[in-house]
Order: sequence, then C-alpha cells, then structure tokens
Amino acid sequence: MVMVTLERPSRRIAPRPYLRVKAVLDFIGALAVLLVLSPFMVLIALLIRLDSAGPALYRQQRVGRNGRLFTIYKFRTMRIDAPVLSTEEMQRRGLKPFTRIGPFLRATSLDELPQLFNILAGEMSFIGPRPALPSQVDVNTLREREGADQVRPGITGFAQVMGRDDLDTTTKVAYDAEYCDRMAFGFDCFILLKTFSAVLSARGNK
Repeated sequence: MVMVTLERPSRRIAPRPYLRVKAVLDFIGALAVLLVLSPFMVLIALLIRLDSAGPALYRQQRVGRNGRLFTIYKFRTMRIDAPVLSTEEMQRRGLKPFTRIGPFLRATSLDELPQLFNILAGEMSFIGPRPALPSQVDVNTLREREGADQVRPGITGFAQVMGRDDLDTTTKVAYDAEYCDRMAFGFDCFILLKTFSAVLSARGNK
C-alpha cells in the first residue's frame, strides 16, 4: 500500500448554505425511496439468504465526514470468509470471493440500497465522495489534504461517474475535491443522472 504524507496544510472548503438544503433533501429522498423499494429490498435479502450462508446485510467500518468512523450497510455480495479488502485491492490480487448473485448486485449497484439507512442517520448523502476503508491510508490522507473529507460521503459521487474503480487514487481524490468546490443542486442532479448511465453500462465496475 502506498503511504501518502501531508506535504502542505489541509485546505478548507468554503461554507455553503446548500449543505443544509442538501441534508434535508437527502433525508426526504431516502425516506421516500425506502417506502417505495422496501418490498424489493426484502426480496433481495431473501435471495441472499437462500443463495449462501450468512446474513443478508454486510456491515463495515468506513471513514466519514472529518475522519469519523461509522458503520456502512450493504447487501452482502461476498462469502462470509472473504477478506476485508477494498474492491481495488481484491482486483489487484485477483480475488473473487463472491456469492452467486453477488456480481449481479454489484454490477447493478443494488448492493448499495441499504445505505439509505446511513442517509437517514445523517452519516451519508446521496452524492459525495465514496467512504473509504480506514486501511486506505493513501485515500484518506489525500482527502484530508484536499478538503474532500469535510462533506458527508455519498452512495455515489463525481469520481464514480467519471470512472469508479478504474481510477487511480490521485485522480479519484482530485474528482472528490472538485466536487466539493462545485457542489450545488444542479451539479448533484448531473451526477445522479450520470450514475444511472454508469450503472446501466456497468462502467468501472468489474
């Protein structure tokens, strides 16, 4: 793992009134989507339990806003004996410890649906930098330096629609920082539309 050290003071992003509006929109949106998709989510959970041993939900520690740790929720796509590594690291090692329906859930991003509960808890947003693992020191250090750790992490983000797991760390964090600088309702809508396009094409998700 490449270690990155701070070469200059961390920059601060300018306070934005939109952050308060964004938090309200996130809460209302997450509640609405949960009400509509809850039967579908129950079906996914049942399929996971029938497909492999273990719980339907996967819980993992991630780094949130200002470096605080929180527990992220996902539908489980890997076997219960899978190593705790980032997607990029597993790709580098050639590991594919998926369940039978895991690749489908990941390719369609349906595994991310339980993160709606993280949004309701105020830990995440629909749009923002994807939360990294604590072990991803290079990503977390660069985000702190560039000020990209000062917003709530998202289910999707600018870096995801620009390449997802195909991007190297430096490029990914550069997109995260750009999002923080350009953050606005119109830009969030643009990223959301691009997300649907990226999911349909399965771009960057191997």
